[in-house]
Amino acid sequence: MIHEWIDAAVRAGARRGPACQLLGLSVRTVERWRTGHVVDARHGPHRPPANTLTRAERDTILAVVNSAAYRDLSPHQIVPRLADAGRYLASESTIYRILREERLLQYRGRARAPVRRPPRAHVATAPNQLWSWDITYLKLPVRGMFGYLYLMLDVWSRKIVGWAVQDSEAAGHAASLFITTCRTAHLDPHGIVLHADNGSPMKGATMVATLERLGVHASFSRPGVSNDNAYSESLFRTLKYRPWYPTRPFADLAAARAWVAAFVDWYNTQHLHSAIHFVTPENRHSGHDVAQLRTRAAVYMRARTRTPQRWSGAVRNWEPVNTVYLNREPKIIALPARVA
Repeated sequence: MIHEWIDAAVRAGARRGPACQLLGLSVRTVERWRTGHVVDARHGPHRPPANTLTRAERDTILAVVNSAAYRDLSPHQIVPRLADAGRYLASESTIYRILREERLLQYRGRARAPVRRPPRAHVATAPNQLWSWDITYLKLPVRGMFGYLYLMLDVWSRKIVGWAVQDSEAAGHAASLFITTCRTAHLDPHGIVLHADNGSPMKGATMVATLERLGVHASFSRPGVSNDNAYSESLFRTLKYRPWYPTRPFADLAAARAWVAAFVDWYNTQHLHSAIHFVTPENRHSGHDVAQLRTRAAVYMRARTRTPQRWSGAVRNWEPVNTVYLNREPKIIALPARVA
């Protein structure tokens, strides 16, 4: 039956590895089952370990951790308190294991148990729907002083739509940059999703009030999770790993602004971005990438027609990337229901 489920998932378009993993199996295990060589010589231990806790010791631990003095504390709190009282029953990990086996491992205390929430997912199907922005440091000659580069990126086209180099991190600078960017592009910002991390300039009162007034939907990463703002982080890596990125600090803010201006021009108009099928962000943002990719596809088709023996499969996919996700929700593989 398991083989039938996995085969049905593969026929539906799933990969064999994730389908096996969903069932708690490895691909090698399933393949071994298919060949019929299912020999498991493992028998496990014939007797319990010599240092295992006795039933009386387990009962003592359960009685102590569930007593009135300790029932609201975690094992990490209980073990040191018992040590202060001159008593040792077991380690924290052992107590956790016993509580788990007895189905008593519940959140202790009056506060609500912490909830791990997945990042909020966003999707863009055209330019000026989803933007991402962040701030990075630019070194200056004086130790401890930096220039602060603000970059706003259109996630769908990967175009840098706005930037500024300032002498400080401030919500006011970010709000001013966003307004200036929209005015320069003659763009009504109402309805744009603007994603950022949890830095103080991102959540400052000036920035938040500006976005609310303009009808912009503010989106934020989870605290301490830089991957939730991956597009901006990737852009900063591209910026600082360019061959011509200065090895020494910028002379001043004016020099930093001149260098960033040259980088933005190169990135938007010359850089062939791999995630959008190697077109420039400017061409994609303006819609010129469609004809460009169609021309490439025609070139590949003519090449395959001319020398078909050199092509073992279909030509390279030059279709435009129509949908871009930010923090895409994981795809769930649905296996067929078991028939009784």
